[in-house]
Amino acid sequence: MDTLQIVLILLAGVGAGAINAVVGSGTLITFPALVAFGVPPQTATMSNAIGLIPGNIASSLGYREEIRGQGRRLLGWVPASVLGALTGAYLLVHLPETSFEAIVPALIVVALIMVIGQPALQSYLKKRKAAAAAAAAAGKEVAEAAEPGHESVGRKIAVFLAIYATAVYGGYFAAAQGIILIGLLGMLLTDPLQRINGIKNVLVLVVNAVAAASYIIVGFEKINWLAALLVAIGSLFGGYIGARVGRRLNPVVLRCIIVVLGLVALWRILQIH
Repeated sequence: MDTLQIVLILLAGVGAGAINAVVGSGTLITFPALVAFGVPPQTATMSNAIGLIPGNIASSLGYREEIRGQGRRLLGWVPASVLGALTGAYLLVHLPETSFEAIVPALIVVALIMVIGQPALQSYLKKRKAAAAAAAAAGKEVAEAAEPGHESVGRKIAVFLAIYATAVYGGYFAAAQGIILIGLLGMLLTDPLQRINGIKNVLVLVVNAVAAASYIIVGFEKINWLAALLVAIGSLFGGYIGARVGRRLNPVVLRCIIVVLGLVALWRILQIH
């Protein structure tokens, strides 16, 4: 890599770390950047997952107030993230790279749809929670709305399965897994969105950490360590910035950037064939 490429990957890492903390689709910045500079798609995914871990840690610490008091719930959900990440990482490492290159365009399209549709989803979730709160205030039996964190057995199973499925996706291709997880948890839980975002940051950290460890153990030779280091340095600062001031950024601008870069990645991967 030349100096310009190094600087651009560092900046992509900063942007990805910040966006992961706030929106949850930072991979759609770093992945296209790595692919554009000649890193093979499978290698880019592995290197990117390793590099984003510092940013995941920073954003999780930044949301510690929203996470406070949820330790027991998280302990129950972490196994789903671990198992799903191992499944996804196994598929990435053992399926041929041609399979990855064939599947990833579809995954990028899904991720971009989730990015574009997130505002509408968040609006729906806010209205749903407001209606539940109004019903509780009117004296109706809506115990879940009054006491976030207390779910029925069926709901707990559904949450576990949703987290596992998202972790499989994250272990195989991490782009927008945070958005997918927020969407699913938002429909299954009654917590405020900021608390759900805090949960998301922790679970995504678990997925990336487990997937990265798997890649290092069984796919060490496929990792571009310079790219991983550059993304790591950038995402560390980006995760801190995103957790602190990311809510002040214009979400429309962020989504436009993500969609454009996602389309670039899609175009670049299609060119490989």
